Amino acid sequence: MAALSFKVVRVAMPLKKRGKYTYGETQADIQEALIAFSRKNGYMATCFADAVCTCSGRIFKLQADDDAGVAVRHCIGCGNVHVMADGAEYLDEAELFDRLCICNADTFEITVGLALYDDSEDVRWLYLGCRCPACGLTGCYAEWKNEYIGYKELLLLV
Repeated sequence: MAALSFKVVRVAMPLKKRGKYTYGETQADIQEALIAFSRKNGYMATCFADAVCTCSGRIFKLQADDDAGVAVRHCIGCGNVHVMADGAEYLDEAELFDRLCICNADTFEITVGLALYDDSEDVRWLYLGCRCPACGLTGCYAEWKNEYIGYKELLLLV
């Protein structure tokens, strides 16, 4: 009798809407939430990067200052602290606030989305998307104008 083999394939599930909030099941769902948010904002996110620690951790505490354009993630796995994107340039001006989910959880999966200028590789807007592992709330937790030259380099700094 021949051995059976199979492959599990994740079928993309749409975000679930409950009231005014959306909920996802995996980090991949953050991208969908950022696309929807950015479409309404007028600067469509088209490039994305998931935050992953050097220890391979994907769950972080998050601090951010939208006005200064700074986000700092703290890895739950190893404690590593990383200033995201080009935020190190503006860290001295930042007033960082802890981000919390509406369920009061303080850890997230994080994905950054970027909107680019037309016919360019230069960044116009940055979106900081999160998904709460505790309840699944998925959305844009911070956003700001970002004038970084060369989106690929900026995504490497996530």
